[in-house]
Amino acid sequence: MPWCDRVALSLIRRILSQMRQLSDDDLLARSYAVTHPPGAVVLPGAWGWDQLLHASRGVMRVEDGGNVWVVPPDRALWLHDGARPRIVMQGHVAVRTLYLRATDVFTPGPVALEVSPLLHELILHAVRLCPLEAAEPAHHRIVDMIGDLLAVAPEAPVGLPRPYDRRAARLADALAADPGATVSLDRLAESVAGTSRRTMERVFVAETGVGIAQWRQRLRLVHALQLLATGVPVTEVALAVGYSTPSAFTAMFRAHLGAPPTRYLGRRGPAGGLKD
Repeated sequence: MPWCDRVALSLIRRILSQMRQLSDDDLLARSYAVTHPPGAVVLPGAWGWDQLLHASRGVMRVEDGGNVWVVPPDRALWLHDGARPRIVMQGHVAVRTLYLRATDVFTPGPVALEVSPLLHELILHAVRLCPLEAAEPAHHRIVDMIGDLLAVAPEAPVGLPRPYDRRAARLADALAADPGATVSLDRLAESVAGTSRRTMERVFVAETGVGIAQWRQRLRLVHALQLLATGVPVTEVALAVGYSTPSAFTAMFRAHLGAPPTRYLGRRGPAGGLKD
């Protein structure tokens, strides 16, 4: 086992041990704060605890049940009670995750959310203070504030739900195999799925919530974020995800994420993270 994987596994076991030493009835929140090297991990998870998966620096690719999310520092992924997704670290990632007592107050997840600067700072503050105890009024206030901000946080367009129809899944796999391909969707629907684009359009909307063109655009955005996080220049990223010019790619990127790629990952510090 590579040394970086051994270190990550050791840290995960240590945190799990600490979690088991505390009574669930006495706690409102626990935390996981580890800076991971590049590679794949599965973070600690436990029944009775929801997760707010967040990073103060770096980009995570989260895979769960065939669905994929890319989580940069101004996004977070809310995961339901007991979820254990596979997380691929794009470069070094400062993971700052909160485990909150599972309730029916918030969405069961998974859902990707935008993280405002205030919510980001509250998450970091809570992580530093954890464990948050039920007997501490100040800890209740912190959890309540985080809950209030999560309740109004907009959903973030960084998720890539996978269709479960076999024909649509084949088409999704073909698109994912080459995000920069410029083959027309009509031709792909016929050659890969064996049906018309119109039929596949209905299936994609029903099963993923977006049409095929929008799904491919999200796929390209997910792939672009991963490349940018590893330091690939914008011009190369644009070509890799199917855009003939950096300006066209930048316009798409800005429309979805509110900033051009040259500033997006760096606007909160190194690799997109607020310094913590």
